[in-house]
Parts: sequence; structure tokens; C-alpha cells
Amino acid sequence: MFYWKCTGEIEDDDTIKRFNEEDYRLNKKIEHNIQKITEKQFSSGGTFIFLSVVDYNRVIFGAITESINNFKSKFDRYLESIKINLINIEIDEVTLKEITYLYEDSICENYSKRGWRLYDYFGIESFQNNFMCRDYNERLIKENCKSKIYRKAERLYICNTLVPELDRIYEGKVLKNAKGHPVHYLIQADDMKMLDGSIDILTEALYENNRISGKRVTYADYSFSSRYRYNQIIDEIDELYLSCIGTTVVIKFITKEEYEDSYSSSIRHYIEVISKTINKYCNDVLTILCFPKECSKLKGWLYEYLGNISIVELKEELVSASEARKVLNRRAKEHNVRTDKKLLAKIDDDKSYLLKELDNDFDEWYCGKLKSSVYPQYQCIETVTNKKARENPKGTSYEELNKLIGLKEAKKVIDQALDYYKFQKLFKDKGVDQGNLSRHMVFTGNPGTAKTTVARMFANVMRDNGVLSTGVMVEVGRSDLVGKYVGWTAPTVKRKFEDAKGGVLFIDEAYSLVDDRDGLYGDEAINTIVQEMENHRDEVIVIFAGYPDKMEGFLKKNPGLRSRIAFHVPFEDYDVDDLCQIAELMAENKGLSFTRDAVEKLRENFAIAKEQPDFGNGRYVRNVIEKARMAQASRLLKMNVEELAKDDLMTFCAEDIELPKIKKDTRVKFGFCT
Repeated sequence: MFYWKCTGEIEDDDTIKRFNEEDYRLNKKIEHNIQKITEKQFSSGGTFIFLSVVDYNRVIFGAITESINNFKSKFDRYLESIKINLINIEIDEVTLKEITYLYEDSICENYSKRGWRLYDYFGIESFQNNFMCRDYNERLIKENCKSKIYRKAERLYICNTLVPELDRIYEGKVLKNAKGHPVHYLIQADDMKMLDGSIDILTEALYENNRISGKRVTYADYSFSSRYRYNQIIDEIDELYLSCIGTTVVIKFITKEEYEDSYSSSIRHYIEVISKTINKYCNDVLTILCFPKECSKLKGWLYEYLGNISIVELKEELVSASEARKVLNRRAKEHNVRTDKKLLAKIDDDKSYLLKELDNDFDEWYCGKLKSSVYPQYQCIETVTNKKARENPKGTSYEELNKLIGLKEAKKVIDQALDYYKFQKLFKDKGVDQGNLSRHMVFTGNPGTAKTTVARMFANVMRDNGVLSTGVMVEVGRSDLVGKYVGWTAPTVKRKFEDAKGGVLFIDEAYSLVDDRDGLYGDEAINTIVQEMENHRDEVIVIFAGYPDKMEGFLKKNPGLRSRIAFHVPFEDYDVDDLCQIAELMAENKGLSFTRDAVEKLRENFAIAKEQPDFGNGRYVRNVIEKARMAQASRLLKMNVEELAKDDLMTFCAEDIELPKIKKDTRVKFGFCT
């Protein structure tokens, strides 16, 4: 399908006066007559021309045609039917986006209201609506001669496969009315400049040799991020191709191997649909598929469904050390500087390089070169990267986290996690893509060791430092995840992940999801959690929490679970000193304090309690203080109330602290008496 913009100048003065008539009714009459003639085209088929803009004697028309042949004669007949004579006519092929704007600017107000009729007539109504706000782009092929095309190709490090294909394109005869495409293309590259350069070279050569009729190249940039998006793509793909008959479609698959696993069924289905569409339109639309350099599974699925279509593969090449030095020297020459030992030292004779790596090395070196040689007055100004690397974590939540008593190992691991996320961003800024690595955690510790408190602070710290968008924490247990009836569990788990988007999903006593028998609701919950951890890996951090001994069994329940957890954070039991500090802090927050004797009594209390089974750590401290308040009240009421000072009311004495009762082992012992 072809889209045209036709401009010209009205030749006779009478027509100019008609279109610039000040009388509103006469203007409307003219527009009505033009609209009536224009709408008759719906019954003739194949071509639709409309008047878009009149600016005194200059007029602009838009047109949509199913064929590129004889459009000039059709346009002349249309001008004759609306009784307009034009001079200095220019006819240019334009994009779908531009034809949409021309149609919206139409001088006949009912055109835009009836736009659905136009696009529906050509079978692209749904796609056109989504085209204006989705992952699509267009450009027009620039006309170039053979020598320029080859020179451009030889500068790309894909030339070992690209140049032989150019030879094949130029070997054939240039046929005016040839229809069909003997081959389509698959380009594998991680460097976007190389990818776009290869597409430009291919389409320019094919257009020059009449292998494609139209100049328009439509880019569909698909990122695998949600099943909703897959469904949208599947609904649109046929209309995309229908709108591009006679031209070129470039489909970019932006994905990595790990996404191939997490979205496996959805991606496979999408590959099947796109392959069937390519087959359907194989002689009408040229398809160029763009994959990452490494994507064996995607490529395997594609070839499984493509059938008898022939694919020419073009792949980004590794650059030898000597070629890498030439690339760096050429880049330096383009910037009017000379390379130095510092830049060339980045090249190892025993290694090969991708062009993207060399570009990143050069850009980093050139920034330093500007400050050291060209503008030395800026040498003292530090780069943002260095500032970020030394920057301490931001936010009051991080300060509060570090003020928590004890938890040395937990704080250490959380600091490592923050450094890890910061380091990942630095890698990404330098163009080193390490993939989307796991960020999920396991918190193990006995009751009362502040796992939930730390998780809540951690969510806020992640938000304050730009790792998570909202910092919300959704706390769930088995009853919040496992449905009562068949089919309820998976949707329930997915809703919780949606609730936690941009924050932390905290699953307390996660091992309670493990059922005694396989195949029950708990297993379904675990399997769905694993799946959603991948689906939302950039949006949600999952923290599994529970007792140390029971968490091991939980991790063994699903083989895919352990590999998706990056950090194991141990919460050790508090020692006596920690417990005393916690007690003093809790009392201080309520305006209370302990005498020295009371503190010694506390130490004795905690030393005994720590040896008891099911010791509650921080929770136990809270209980001790509550009991102390009740004992203090009883003690003070036995005294002369009128003589009590404020300090008496706000201070715990040793007699207010009750020592715990030692639990005796009541288990029945079996054996022989001696």
C-alpha cells in the first residue's frame, strides 16, 4: 500500500477566488461538492485521493493507493473531476503517519469524522489507530548509487555476509514490473548503529534494482514484556503487513535468552503467528527480521514455522585486534584528534571485539581527552559516574536501617545488594549488558529478629536509590496466596504481584506453601510464584522469609526457585548486649529508663531466656517491658502516691524485672534403669 503527498499551484485566478471566497456559504458549497466527488472513490476501489490544505494558490492533496502504477494519470483525472488546474505539481511518496496528519487537516470537516471509513475500506483501521501510539516507526529509503552503497557496506563489520548479498542483488536484471521476493533477511547484531546501517544499505540496493516498489520502511520494535502486549501484536500483525504491501517491514525482536525461558509459550506462539503472516505476504512485503547476536532458541522457532521461505542471514562480526585499532584510529580522525597509548592499550592482541565495545571504549577515552588536552581547565571536574560510584545510599530509611541494633550480617548483605545494583547500572552505562540478573532474596532467622521491619526499610531504601519505583511492600502468607478452590491459586498469586509492582513482595513463612503431597494448591502457588518472579523481575523484588531450617526444604521443593534468588540474608539471634540495647531503646521511645540495677537484672533475664526453646528475640524484649510496666504500677501504688516524683514514674527498678521461669524437659524418657 502506497501513501502520497501531492502539491501544486492553482493556475487560474477564478479558481483561486473560489477557494478564498469570504462568503461562508459559498465556501461550504465548494467543499461539499469536492467531498461528494471524493467519496465516490469508495465504490471505484484501489485509490483514494483527498484535498487536504488550500493556502491561497497553493494546494496539498493526500492519496492512498493499492498499486504504485499509473498514479499520476489517476491524480490528473481526479483534478479534472473537481475542476482544478494545477501547475508545478510535485508527487512524493510519504509515510502512513504523514498521510494520517494530511487527512486530519482536510478542509472538509467530515473527512476526519469519517476517517474510520477510509482506513476500514483499506482493511487497516485497527492497526492505524494503534500505529500512532505504539512501537512503530517509519522512514523513506534514500536513493543512492551502487558505488556509495558498497562504500557504506565495507565500513560495517557485517560486510563478510552483507557484501556477497549486494553482489547477488546487483547481478540480477532490473525488471520494472517484477513481483515477489526470492529471499527475506535475518540480521543478528547487538550494535544498533550496525543494525540500522545494514537495513539502510539493503533497502537502498533493493530499491535501486526495483526489487521493492515503495520507499517506505516500517519498523515494528517489539519488546517482550507482557502477555497483554503479545495479544496486541497478534491482533495487529496482519493489518501491519496489509498496510505495507509493496514496501518493507522491519521487525526488531528486543529480547534476551532469559526472556525466552520466562515467556517461552507466549513468544513461541507469537513467532508462529508472525511466521504465518510472513508466508501469507511473502511476495507482497519484504521482511527484515532483527535478532540479538545470540538467540538460538528464537531462531530455531522461527525456522520451524517459516516453511519454504528462503532467509539470507547477516551476522555482526567480531573485529580482530588489528582491525580494532583501525576502527579507533578512524573514530579519532572523525573527531579531529589523535589516538594515544591509553586508548590503544585497551586492545589486547589475543582478543576479538564487537563494534559496540569499541565505540564505548572510544567514547569514554574521548571524554577524558577533551578534559586533559582540549579543555584542560576542566580536569578538576569529576565525572558523574565517579560521583555516583562513591555516593552513599540515599534516604532516611537507610539511616534508620543502620541504626537498628545488631543484625551485622544482615546489614552487610543488604549493603552488598545496594552496591550490586549500583554496579549493574555502571555496567549498563558503559554499554556492557549483563542481562537482567536476579534481585530476589531469602531472609532466614528466628522469630523477633526484625525480618519484616528490615524488609519494609529495604523497600524504601530501594525506592530512595532509584532501584524500585514505588517502594511499596506487600506482606503475604499462605492464606493470601493459596485459593480455596481449583483454579483460584494462580490468579490470586498474579494479583499479589500486580499489587507489589514497583516494590517488594514479602512472603512470610514461605515454607507453609509446601504441601505434604505433590500436585496440590501449594505447589501451584510455588510454580506460579516462580513464573511471576521472571515476568516481573524488573518491577518486583520477592523476599521469602522464615526459620532457617525450614527454608531449606522450601527451596528444594521447586528446582527453579533457588536459582532465581540472588541474596541469602541471615538474621542471627540477638546476644545479651543487643537485647539490653533494644530494651533501653524501646523504653527511651516511650520516655522511660532503667536504673543500673534494673539493667543488670535485664542481663540476667536475657541470659536465661536465650537458652529456652522458642526464644522470641525482639518480641521477647517487648513482652519483658510490658510486664515491667505492670510490675512498676503495682510497686508504685503501694507507696505514698503524693510523694512520687516524675522520675519515679518514668524509671524501672530491678524489682520490676521478673526473671523467666526455666522450662523443664517434660519429655518421657525410655530405656533401662541402672
